Amino acid sequence: MSLSETTGIQQFLTFKLGEEIFAVEVARVREILDVGTVTKVPQTPDFMRGVINLRGGVVPVIDLRLKFGMTRTENTVNTCIIVVEVTVGGETTVLGTLADSVQEVFDLEAAQIEPAPRIGTNLNTEFLKGMGKHNDSFIMILDIDRVFSADDLELAQDVQCSAA
Repeated sequence: MSLSETTGIQQFLTFKLGEEIFAVEVARVREILDVGTVTKVPQTPDFMRGVINLRGGVVPVIDLRLKFGMTRTENTVNTCIIVVEVTVGGETTVLGTLADSVQEVFDLEAAQIEPAPRIGTNLNTEFLKGMGKHNDSFIMILDIDRVFSADDLELAQDVQCSAA
């Protein structure tokens, strides 16, 4: 039985994109890597930065800043790749997501997570599980399975196959 099933507490990994703090469930994170060589794959969308070799396996790398309509992630000493498992339509795919920096792992009770705000009808917030508060900051908690569409995952799987 997991910690969240027995206590209602979940662990989250927080990371920054620009000045914003996001979080993803620790259970969905495989590992955190320094940014090494990312091989660009031709004819892919801008947010698909390329692929990396992870212990002999091909892992697509997504620039979450571009996916969220922000500016491109620039490589700095703190830039990293968060390797996550994403499930859409019953298919699980391993993806690397670029982040400006990783912050910390912390516990949050379900009662501390508020629904994502509804700001007009044109703003899609379905990719957010909700908003959490930690150390006097609001944190956007991602529903990692909803960040990427089925088309995004199909593209990532195609990139994996063509690069392998």
